[in-house]
Amino acid sequence: MDYVSALVPPVVMAAFFIGLVRVIVKTQGGAAKAKEDAAVDAALARAQGGPKASGGPASTDA
Repeated sequence: MDYVSALVPPVVMAAFFIGLVRVIVKTQGGAAKAKEDAAVDAALARAQGGPKASGGPASTDA
């Protein structure tokens, strides 16, 4: 019976890992996909736009 107690933890971890992967794959897309994509696009546009004069901290190059 020692082999059973040695195999239980890896089998349980494998089952949870498979479940986690299935949840991640299933939640890609769906109703919130367009909203998430828009948020990412806006963040990328801000990052690529460079510093703007929006009252934020000034960038000083020494």
